Amino acid sequence: MQAWKGSALDDPHVIAAMAQAARDGGAVGVRVAGGEHIRAVRARVDLPIIGLVKRAYDEFDPYITPTLAEVAEVVGAGADVVAVDATVRRRPAGATIKGILEAIHSAGRIAMADCATVADVRRASAAGAEIIATTLCGYTAETTGHPLPALDLVREMSELDAFVVCEGGVASPAQLRAAFDAGADAVVVGTAITNVDWLVRSFAGSADRARNR
Repeated sequence: MQAWKGSALDDPHVIAAMAQAARDGGAVGVRVAGGEHIRAVRARVDLPIIGLVKRAYDEFDPYITPTLAEVAEVVGAGADVVAVDATVRRRPAGATIKGILEAIHSAGRIAMADCATVADVRRASAAGAEIIATTLCGYTAETTGHPLPALDLVREMSELDAFVVCEGGVASPAQLRAAFDAGADAVVVGTAITNVDWLVRSFAGSADRARNR
């Protein structure tokens, strides 16, 4: 559950309502970005919450819970699982994936490693991440243009002793089914369900093109 910055949806009450609607529709967990939003969702639904903070730092690529400060923010907001960038890219404030996972576990939380490649997956799993996800495949310099959802990566991940999540590019029920068939234990569906801004612009753009024929 997240919204574009500046969107009318970027409001804790709205995000919490969307989380409740997702629960009522059959979702078994929610992924929520931002401390305020996590707290609002925690107060409204009893589903497991995967929490993260998206914060950009100058001269660094990782932005998903990239330092210990964001880990503390997610934990303090009440998330059950903390999602972090688990790529090999350099992190701000001298943070390391090992140190971040240790902080998550010390707080009694579960760690979800957002990965881009099978090498990321293996490193994160070896470092103690209980959940491994395809979240960043297609969103790093090394994986730009990779077909999504990353079912090939899911298949490789399914061979490891970890809970496998397919996330990124899942836009239809058929793709969700394909992810489970490839070996995923769970699937995160984001934009296709919750990004109303993107959905409306997509439909409006198609209408404009039809009118301009």
